[in-house]
Amino acid sequence: MLKRDVVATTSYSTAGSSANCDTMTAACATELMNAASSFHKLHLKVKGAGAYAAHKALNDLYDALPDHADTLVEGYQGASEKLLDYSEAAPRTLNTVEEGIAYLRDMYQMVNALQAKMPYSELVNSLDTLKDTINSAKYKLLFLK
Repeated sequence: MLKRDVVATTSYSTAGSSANCDTMTAACATELMNAASSFHKLHLKVKGAGAYAAHKALNDLYDALPDHADTLVEGYQGASEKLLDYSEAAPRTLNTVEEGIAYLRDMYQMVNALQAKMPYSELVNSLDTLKDTINSAKYKLLFLK
C-alpha cells in the first residue's frame, strides 16, 4: 500500500510567512475557496452607481478562484508527493466594493509570500496567473464604473 504524508495546516491568517510551504499552500488554497464565497456574496449585494460593472467583475473573480485553488493544490501535491490537510476557517464578510478591494490587496500579499517560499517553478508560474486574476479584478473594481 502507498504511504501518503498528510500535513496539518492552519488558516492563512494564522499561518503567516514564517510557516513552512506545506502549511502556507494549504492555507492559501483554503483562503481562495473561502474568498470565492465571500466575493460571490458581495456580488449579490452591490448597488448604486457602477454596480453592474462591479457585479460582473466579482462574478468573473468568484468563478476563477476555485480553479486557482484546485490548480495550486493538485500541482503542489503532485510535486511534493504528499497530501495536505486543510483547517476550517470562516470566510471573510465583505459589505462594500472597497472592502473587496482591500481583501484583494491582502490576497495579493498572501500569494507573494507563498511564491517566496515555493520551491517548484511551475507553481510559482501558477501563482503569477492567480496574481493576474487578482490584478484584473482590482482594475475592474477601481476603474470600470
